[in-house]
Amino acid sequence: MSTRPKGVQAPKKSGLASPKSEFSKDQLDGLQPQKLGVAAEWHYTIALLIITAIAFVTRFWGISHPNEVVFDEVHFGKFASYYLQRTYFFDVHPPFGKLLFALMGWFVGYDGHFHFDNIGDSYIANNVPYVAFRAMPALLGALTVPTVFLIMWESGYTLPAAIVASGLVLFDNAHIGQTRLILLDATLVFAMSVSVLCYVRFYKLRHEPFGRKWWKWLLLTGVALSCVISTKYVGVFTFFTIGSAVALDLWGLLDINRKEGALSLPEFGKHFAARVFGLIMVPFFFYLFWFQVHFAILYRSGPGDDFMSPEFQETLSDNIMTANSVGIDYYDSITMRHKETKTYLHSHPDKYPLRYEDGRVSSQGQQVTGYPFNDTNNHWQVIPAEPFPDDDLLGHRVKSGDLIKLRHLVTDSYLLSHDVASPYYPTNQEFTTVTLEEANGKRFNDTLFELRVEGAKGKSDFKSMSGHFKLIHFPTKVAMWTHTKPLPDWAYKQAEINGNKNVQQPSNIWYVDDIPSIPADSDRLKKEQRKIKQVPFLKKYFELQRAIFFHNNALTSSHPYASQPIQWPFLLRGVSFWTQNDTRQQIYFLGNPIGWWIASSLLAVFAGIVGADQLSQRRGVDSLDERTRSRFYNSTGFFFLAWAAHYLPFYLMGRQLFLHHYLPAHLASALVTGALLEFVFNLDPVALEQNVDSKMSASSSNKGGMKSTGPGTKRVVPAKDRISGNSMLALWGAAGVVMTLVVG
Repeated sequence: MSTRPKGVQAPKKSGLASPKSEFSKDQLDGLQPQKLGVAAEWHYTIALLIITAIAFVTRFWGISHPNEVVFDEVHFGKFASYYLQRTYFFDVHPPFGKLLFALMGWFVGYDGHFHFDNIGDSYIANNVPYVAFRAMPALLGALTVPTVFLIMWESGYTLPAAIVASGLVLFDNAHIGQTRLILLDATLVFAMSVSVLCYVRFYKLRHEPFGRKWWKWLLLTGVALSCVISTKYVGVFTFFTIGSAVALDLWGLLDINRKEGALSLPEFGKHFAARVFGLIMVPFFFYLFWFQVHFAILYRSGPGDDFMSPEFQETLSDNIMTANSVGIDYYDSITMRHKETKTYLHSHPDKYPLRYEDGRVSSQGQQVTGYPFNDTNNHWQVIPAEPFPDDDLLGHRVKSGDLIKLRHLVTDSYLLSHDVASPYYPTNQEFTTVTLEEANGKRFNDTLFELRVEGAKGKSDFKSMSGHFKLIHFPTKVAMWTHTKPLPDWAYKQAEINGNKNVQQPSNIWYVDDIPSIPADSDRLKKEQRKIKQVPFLKKYFELQRAIFFHNNALTSSHPYASQPIQWPFLLRGVSFWTQNDTRQQIYFLGNPIGWWIASSLLAVFAGIVGADQLSQRRGVDSLDERTRSRFYNSTGFFFLAWAAHYLPFYLMGRQLFLHHYLPAHLASALVTGALLEFVFNLDPVALEQNVDSKMSASSSNKGGMKSTGPGTKRVVPAKDRISGNSMLALWGAAGVVMTLVVG
């Protein structure tokens, strides 16, 4: 997809045109130099310097206020501290943006002692170099503004169009506020804008393929794309934007009737391979590289351990789980906890009610629930499915894949699941217990469970703490599962335990927390020197990716400042970042209303113009000349595609969403605004059809050797004639009005 015009703008009477617009040889031969109105480079350079200076002032002025933890600084400041302390943590975002904060902390000698626990905690009292941390996103946010200007300049737009596009970002409260705090969005938006700029530069060299500069801008585009997706996974939207443009470009290269001449299939293959290498392989390499750095730095056990498998945790030093793991023997008494909710498997003598609120009937068996506190009712004895001889009962290790029974010690009953609906989930099975007589009689099979230890190879030992497992009911193949919704008063608000038919679900995992029955002097409690386990990088990477995407999709809880995508373009809801009741000060995240409304309105105008142009073409009316239409669709259309790609996918997401998710799309809408202002206000508003006086028409026809068409005849004025001789005063005026409204 083109990101610049494929011809020349019509000559202007006055004003400045872009110095980087392209002109064909025939067009240059047919135009007088003084009529081109090409501005000297210094006009753009001066404007760029002024805009950059203002961007740095607006991003850095008063950056030390407030001197307290603000909004999501509790997360990303904490992560920087964990990096500096080499402590493993878990987050749903890739590591690149967080590594930049850690790098800044390392530069200023910060040791990571402060963990940013609560919004409002004092930086001054805790001796935290927070200004240095905030300077990183402020720097990137300031550089984003001239990058937007350069995108417009390199795309061949006029100076006022470039000023409007960059000005909408320069004076936007949302961009300013988000880039003055320890947050990832400044890195994301800057990398996204650099990706677009590098691709524009690469596309401009399409007639000089495989040269040094061609390769340079292709590879820089790939590196910039890797920074986007290595900061947040929504960076895939930038990949889609650039990828769509590249796909259309390749489609054009495949055309045997292309103006520059047909490419042979081997030549096309070289173009295709170069783009795959530069825009897919290079970004993916750098993306993996940051995860390698992430794993290399975080070698100590930390708060992220619980999100990872026991095998992964064995790669971390000082890991409590693996250090305290003990092999479990048959007839041991154990307590089991759910990995996610941390509730214990629990039972008590109370029975399920005969009928639930929805009218369904229960088995009225003994309740099996999840209990959050340690209690003797959490004690279960591991019994073999086939009993050992009386003279050889003890010393048999429980193995992964064994069929076992679980005896509840307090009530002397056996865990059971059967084809009766659970209290909350009609499709899941009820868990209850039965007496020893029933367990050894007609209900024997219903008390059998298969022990599946995660990541186990063959018949490996079942251990406490490190042995994460799924308990699979042997006859019905459902997995023991729990969730966070408490049962009614008849179960004392405890958690429901049921049989989940989706055995592969990660939330089916449990672990043994303790072995109360083990003697204090048991040889099993003696610890040996533990060696750090080595796990291949890709295995760790894929495990982390599974955890990231699972927990990212689980972010569905409500938030007082969450918003919906439909609200973002119209700025209907912001976010309270920080408040101080004593001084009644507040940081409220909200964009510049006038700027956002103008940009959103012009997005609709763009869609309307496209629709009108398509309709007029269907009716045989040429409202635009070929060059103008090509520029409008390919360049402005590329910016519109970037907006849509960074905005519309959020409608498909079920997770928590906030206004700051719209910032990349808002930047794209600013590009559309600048381009569309030039399109609208740089045209001479002459009617398409004019009544021509019959005498003038006859005279003109006679001079040309043609017959008069008669009085009142209409003729079409070509678009190129309407553009010819335009003044840019209207465009400068429109740009001035827009910026006055935005700044004022």
